Amino acid sequence: MDLNALDLNLIRVFDALWQERGVTRAGDRVGLSQPAVSAALNRLRHALGDQLFVRRGNEMVPTPRAEELAPRARAALAEIGRMLAPGPAFDPAGLERTFTFLGSDFFSMLLMPRLAERLGEEAPGVRLRLLDSAHGDVPRLLRDDGVDMALEQPIEVPEGVSREVMFRAPFVIVTARGNPGVAGLAEGARMPMKVFCGLEHAIRSVDGSMRGRVDAALEEQGRHRRVTLALPHFQAVALAVAQGRHLAALPVQFARAVRDSVPLRIFAPPFEIPVPEISLYWHARHDRDPAHRWMRARTLGLVAELGFRDL
Repeated sequence: MDLNALDLNLIRVFDALWQERGVTRAGDRVGLSQPAVSAALNRLRHALGDQLFVRRGNEMVPTPRAEELAPRARAALAEIGRMLAPGPAFDPAGLERTFTFLGSDFFSMLLMPRLAERLGEEAPGVRLRLLDSAHGDVPRLLRDDGVDMALEQPIEVPEGVSREVMFRAPFVIVTARGNPGVAGLAEGARMPMKVFCGLEHAIRSVDGSMRGRVDAALEEQGRHRRVTLALPHFQAVALAVAQGRHLAALPVQFARAVRDSVPLRIFAPPFEIPVPEISLYWHARHDRDPAHRWMRARTLGLVAELGFRDL
């Protein structure tokens, strides 16, 4: 018999006839009319080359071939039932799994240590790791399970990648506390365009480019800046600014988090810089995976607790 032509309902009808020994009773068991059961039996007879059940009085009596097939049919239906049954209730305490994230040092500093601490008691078998954004091709990494989730600015993603916005990350301008170029400016004030363009800039650049999001917005104002230092991490940029003559545009959440440990002053930018939305990305095949859903919920919940969405 060609399995591609097999209708699972035929096996259900066969099993019902085996148990009930009657067309009407078998139909009641599987929710089919008497004509539908008779039609299914005829299809089975044709496919298997055997009468399977023959009428004797008020009963349908199985043939030797049906006697042979009945235990196999019962076992097959039972196995399919187990396959389709809901899985066991998800318990993070028993989960043994490594979750791999992709993101910048923004997250390695501000999110991942807290997330690991939070999960320590709830899911002691869970391990976390974060790969630097420099690993690149987010859709490919998600597709190939190189990472479970990506914490990224807006990216073009193909069909099959899911996304949830976590927070917006406005830019602020930071300088060293002793930078003479901003002497006399009140912290939190809008930095004058002349000062912004007159000082040297440091930027976070994953690929080594000396341009960033700020440059395109600045050029719309008919102005340019001098980028003389490109570093791959936000923390390195903050340290470089604190120790020297540079200024930098940093996400406000990051700047506020590090200014107690890194001597920085924070100012508002002199022009509108487009605000990126930072999102959590994952492959859609994990949409309903209980462990994956649990980790996404814990990540998004912690982001909300940290107040990133409120800035």
